[in-house]
Amino acid sequence: MPAFDMHIILKILGIAFAGGVIGLDRTAVGQFMISQPIVVGPLTGWMLGEPAAGIIVGAALELIWVLDMPVGTFVPADATIGTVSATAIAALGAPYGATLPLIGFSILLSTAMVTMTMKAEGAVRTWNSRFSEKALSISGPHTGSALFRAQCAGIALFFLKSFVLYCIFIPLGIAATGLYRHLPSAFPRALSLFVKLLPLVGVALVVRKLTVKSFDQYVLAGFATAVLFGQLMHVPGVVVLLLTAAVGLIGVRYSERRS
Repeated sequence: MPAFDMHIILKILGIAFAGGVIGLDRTAVGQFMISQPIVVGPLTGWMLGEPAAGIIVGAALELIWVLDMPVGTFVPADATIGTVSATAIAALGAPYGATLPLIGFSILLSTAMVTMTMKAEGAVRTWNSRFSEKALSISGPHTGSALFRAQCAGIALFFLKSFVLYCIFIPLGIAATGLYRHLPSAFPRALSLFVKLLPLVGVALVVRKLTVKSFDQYVLAGFATAVLFGQLMHVPGVVVLLLTAAVGLIGVRYSERRS
């Protein structure tokens, strides 16, 4: 089992604090999209010296949760907590660097956190609604200051929710990596394949949200562009990607105008 020395503990607390601040971007403050997995994953990996692990975790989880939005009363899984925790577990639980199987193991652990993050988010929203109701019940010249205090209390509660969950999830995940090292050799190979195939799951989830008609149009347009410029005209791959994106953008704009 990995040793929790002062160096590791300080890193966990630092990531928990940074993750708590970044987590406010989800709904409480700003919403600048910094909390999205594709951003917060590489950022966490960079802070821990494992940017590649952060990129892999962030890209995989972004595809899975890209359409899971906190709209209305729906409480989605906290993708920020899952991404930061998985990246931190992979980075801090590996004495010689985060390997692809360990990254897969960390992502699996993050999926086990989903239910708890949703319950914690629901509890925080309930408490925040009580803050607002109490502030609105105050009439007179002190209403503005009461609303301000309620707003600050709500932000602080969102931060504490994330901070506490990080302080629970990351140490437990690091401890679990000690058990991971004693698994049979077939498990690391399976986890490595799991990480490689995980983006396909994300793509399937995105496709499921699209209409078959629109998806077919964009896939065929991209395929035709790639064949024309990549195979027949031997245009460099980067240019092909740009042209394919341009064709897709033109198609979207055309569909919007027609609708």
